[in-house]
Amino acid sequence: MKLRKKFLQRVLAAAATGFASVRASRKTPVISATALVLSLLAFGAAGVAPLPDAADLPVTTVVEELTMPDLAAQIAEMAPKAPEFISEERVRSGDSLAALMERLGVDDPEATSFIKSDPTARALLTLRPGRRVQVSISAEGRLQSASATLSDGRSNEEAARLLISRTLTGFTAEKNPALLERRVEMRSGTIHSSLFAATDAAQVPDAVATQIVDMFSTNIDFASDLRRGDRFNVVYETLWQGGEYVRSGRVLAAEFLNAGKTYEAVWFDQPGTHGGGSYFDLKGRSLKKAFLKSPLQFSRVTSGFAMRMHPISGKWKQHKGIDFAAPIGTPIRAAGNGVIDFAGVNGGYGNFVLIQHGKTYSTAYAHMSRFAAGIRRGTRVSRGEVIGYVGTSGWSTGPHLHYEFRVNNAARDPNSIAVSVVATLSGTEQQRFEVIAGTMRHRFGLLSPRRDNVRLAAR
Repeated sequence: MKLRKKFLQRVLAAAATGFASVRASRKTPVISATALVLSLLAFGAAGVAPLPDAADLPVTTVVEELTMPDLAAQIAEMAPKAPEFISEERVRSGDSLAALMERLGVDDPEATSFIKSDPTARALLTLRPGRRVQVSISAEGRLQSASATLSDGRSNEEAARLLISRTLTGFTAEKNPALLERRVEMRSGTIHSSLFAATDAAQVPDAVATQIVDMFSTNIDFASDLRRGDRFNVVYETLWQGGEYVRSGRVLAAEFLNAGKTYEAVWFDQPGTHGGGSYFDLKGRSLKKAFLKSPLQFSRVTSGFAMRMHPISGKWKQHKGIDFAAPIGTPIRAAGNGVIDFAGVNGGYGNFVLIQHGKTYSTAYAHMSRFAAGIRRGTRVSRGEVIGYVGTSGWSTGPHLHYEFRVNNAARDPNSIAVSVVATLSGTEQQRFEVIAGTMRHRFGLLSPRRDNVRLAAR
């Protein structure tokens, strides 16, 4: 305390002396001396404050347990794993499980016994020919895992895969939903003899070729209109599962050059319509016309709408229809939407069906071998629906279909009747369609680059 008192006295004395000198000189503001005194007082107070004793400070102790590494697990992880081998085979007609396992390189009685006894794994025994089975096996042939496609999503069935896995205690089997991968493929071909011969040569699936026929059936009779040198381009979907081809899907676009005239079709989704969409030409006009050009998909015309010598009576008379030669049992399709007006035996026509299409038009089908199920008077049918099958009933010298097109109940040449387009796109739908159509034009150009270059040069 004495030291502090003496220190303060010295500070005050020094301040007083400095203040006096400042007043004499009048060069520095008075407030500076006052601030100096306050600073010295604060410094003196801080300088002489006693420090706390270290022994009085609180002490916190933290204890943490360190886990020792699992050396055994690390060593096991570093140890080389037993090699596994992947093998793949397709199921053959008449295959047994033993034969399939042998081709796959599996030598594992335990796995074979499990597949035969487990309800889920037994599905491997019923795979249809062509299905692919993939296995993982050890060097000794012990099965580690197996997988196969059980269903591919056809006919509204759920796509599914079978997975068999080895565990520490044996095997497990599970059936899981399988996602189908959608791909887009493009093909082109030239007609030399028939459409299906050309599509086979171009590696186009038969299901796609059938769609091409349906798409252009209102414009092309594929039995009689095809010419050598006709060409086609087609863009279609394929569905894959785990890298395996499953099946073909919808035709997205097709182009057919027939007898110098080009026909084009593009699939366009239309929400709210029956089936979700339909085919249009590149200008947005529907390909769904009122009537098919032919009630048979594949046949040949043996007699047209003209004067002829009747093959039975021998008289020269007008043939009021078109005769299509085809094997017995060939499906006959309704040429357009309508209602069955007659279905039964009708004199020389034999088994006969008459369809009324509104008040003006009707179509007749004669010499059938039998009628399709449910075909009777009053039945409503759709364009392309099967109504019966080719035969040789009535006055007929061989299996064929006699087809008539009538206007106000008078027979007319079907080829002379102009059939109108059902619908045309407009507004926002037309705008959306033009984007899709532009993409398909580009694809057609890639498939036929020379012809596309000619088009560009012509413009």
